Amino acid sequence: MADPILISSLVSIPADAVEVRAVRSSGPGGQNVNKVSSKIELRVDLGRIVGLPSDAYERLLVLCRGRLDADGKLLLTSQKTRDQPKNLADARQKVRALVEQALIRPIRRRPTKPSRGAIERRLAEKKHNAQNKQARRPDD
Repeated sequence: MADPILISSLVSIPADAVEVRAVRSSGPGGQNVNKVSSKIELRVDLGRIVGLPSDAYERLLVLCRGRLDADGKLLLTSQKTRDQPKNLADARQKVRALVEQALIRPIRRRPTKPSRGAIERRLAEKKHNAQNKQARRPDD
């Protein structure tokens, strides 16, 4: 069983909500690839995260949309290195980063209007361009 993943002092993922599985990695490595299971598959039950506000949970589901398995669990893999413990640490860091990103409340955009001076400058520029183009025309 895996260790719990601590995100902040209030938010954590309990150990029983995390499943770790080591599988054979792909890519370079020679005979080592065929013998050693260094790739890590980490499954996290998102519904069991402790202390996660409901709005952050909704943002997390949007962030993880393409990474959910058939059971609705977050599936992350890591095969950065040939070392299984380093890959496990990398996968846990990926989970931590996703949850931290979901905890950030997006800033609402306040619609603004252009200032009177900006409008006047834009119109003056348009008139100037129109006069330049008018001057290029041949006289009839």
